[in-house]
Amino acid sequence: QLQLVESGGGLVQPGGSLRLSCAASGFTLNYYAIGWFRQAPGKEREGVSCISRSGGSTTYADSVKGRFTISRDNAKNTVYLQMNSLKPEDTAVYYCAADWNLSGKCVLSVSAFEVWGQGALVSVSS
Repeated sequence: QLQLVESGGGLVQPGGSLRLSCAASGFTLNYYAIGWFRQAPGKEREGVSCISRSGGSTTYADSVKGRFTISRDNAKNTVYLQMNSLKPEDTAVYYCAADWNLSGKCVLSVSAFEVWGQGALVSVSS
């Protein structure tokens, strides 16, 4: 069974940092682009960042550019999202997702991804 599990969420003060992890089980991430998405209460799910299967190409939403960094370790079958300078508006449930994608790019769109994790809550508040 293909499964993604997010971890690393929690409560942090504005300006703080968190690192989310997305671990895969039941399949290897080597052939998948990975995306991070988030959904705040009452809002639609939106793309945060994605990374190509090799890690050579990344995409970021304008709202997180310069603050978030996506990376992957295929040997560990894990993708990370380092989040710095967090703001209250970053508060949301964060999901990782996998897209079977042999190209050298990723598409930061909900509809492009086939396998989804259960989500991890990130709360930014003083």
